[in-house]
Amino acid sequence: MIKTILWDVDGTLLDFVQSEKYGIQKCFSLFGLGECSAEMLRRYSAINSAWWKKLEQGLCSKQEVLEERFRAFFQGEGISFSRIEAFNRAYQQYLGDVAFFQEGAAETVAALKGRYLQYAVTNGTADAQQRKLKKSGLDQMLDGVFISEKIGYEKPDVRFFNAVFAAIPSPREECVIIGDSLTGDMQGGINAGITHWWYNPGKAAADRPVDRIATSHSEIQDWLLA
Repeated sequence: MIKTILWDVDGTLLDFVQSEKYGIQKCFSLFGLGECSAEMLRRYSAINSAWWKKLEQGLCSKQEVLEERFRAFFQGEGISFSRIEAFNRAYQQYLGDVAFFQEGAAETVAALKGRYLQYAVTNGTADAQQRKLKKSGLDQMLDGVFISEKIGYEKPDVRFFNAVFAAIPSPREECVIIGDSLTGDMQGGINAGITHWWYNPGKAAADRPVDRIATSHSEIQDWLLA
């Protein structure tokens, strides 16, 4: 029986695409880089996703992700810009300034509060995630937060989950991880030996086994309140 939920944050509870758009556009303005068009944002988002998948696969460090994604983006766009570290620092600040919920996510967390223990498990940077969780009110709605930067290991590394289970009262057989990433959340659930539900509103194809696929938060809520 499931008694505890481990929620991924970006792309599962919060709409990262909207936050990303806000952060990039603010940084372009701050550094005098002109307009970042919708097409440019889509290209950046693809680059960013690819770098985070490399991190989840253990192919690079988080610092490489944070800087090389922008270096690759600027190079691809033909933009001559060398202040990558400063751009990333500002971007992390802007990311924490706003928080947009995925459709139905706030209602689901609120409906499950008191019925389940609920924790955030995230690979995002500590600065941005702590500020986003506070901005959204999730820091008060959830029972705790686990950030990879604080733990020292990234999802899907089993050591990340070992740290989580050393800190919470629930045994693994009573837990489910719910997230949108196959390489981070679902593989993390497999590595940790826990139930794993894929939040997949885009109805993409799975490239590995998952225990359940949810296309909406209302579906998740129905399962857990049945």
